[in-house]
Amino acid sequence: MTQPLAYIHPEAKIAHNVVVEPFTTIYKDVEIGEGTWIGPNVTIMEGARIGKNCKIFPGAVISAPPQDLKYQGEPSTATIGDNTIIRECVTMNRGTALDKNTTAVGNNCLVMAYVHIAHDCIIGNNVIIANSVQLAGHIEVQDHVFIGGATAIHQFVKIGAHSMVSGGSLVRKDVPPFIKAAREPLSYAGINSIGLRRRGYTNEQINDIQQVYRILFLNGLNYSAALEKIEMEIPSTVERDEILNFFRTSERGVIKGQGRDAS
Repeated sequence: MTQPLAYIHPEAKIAHNVVVEPFTTIYKDVEIGEGTWIGPNVTIMEGARIGKNCKIFPGAVISAPPQDLKYQGEPSTATIGDNTIIRECVTMNRGTALDKNTTAVGNNCLVMAYVHIAHDCIIGNNVIIANSVQLAGHIEVQDHVFIGGATAIHQFVKIGAHSMVSGGSLVRKDVPPFIKAAREPLSYAGINSIGLRRRGYTNEQINDIQQVYRILFLNGLNYSAALEKIEMEIPSTVERDEILNFFRTSERGVIKGQGRDAS
């Protein structure tokens, strides 16, 4: 159902049961899946790919050109997965040729009001981003992450799966999976045990994760020595190996432990 006061470019591909409210503008080269609701005063620009059963609230601007002086108008996209909610005044820029030519938000996400998602960010599935979070370019947020309100995240940062970042944080380095991150400067604040239990992790799995992070953050070892100790002393599990791989592939470096510089 399209309101007469909305404008939809004739080349846009809109599923038959999408609702578009008044004063919304949809450019060409846009695709919107079935069951999606587009609220009033939304702007959806070229390159947007929006999934099924999404809700996009008033004032949102999806797939605007990147705020990057290196962008030369090359074709790129901004992708939103199925069942994702984009709240009021969210801005999501499309990608650039420097990376994968896309900015992406996964399935079953909630992006709250006034969030900015810059070019080439890749957001996983089941992610919650609270009000006024600001993501610079080329950030990766893995599955099941919660980011507290008014957090600012530096470009090229990676946030690991099942982690939780405290509101008002300044995120300058990578945040590894399964943890809570808080304080200033941002540092390890324990395992995200409540979130893990809600997602079906057993007490044994959670204890194994805690054991890994005790060695990484609380034993006084540098990261290289800690990773070697973990590999020798803790049996391989999916979670242990995910943590080791995260530390070894980090390009910006990982946040520190409690009360010490663990760089």
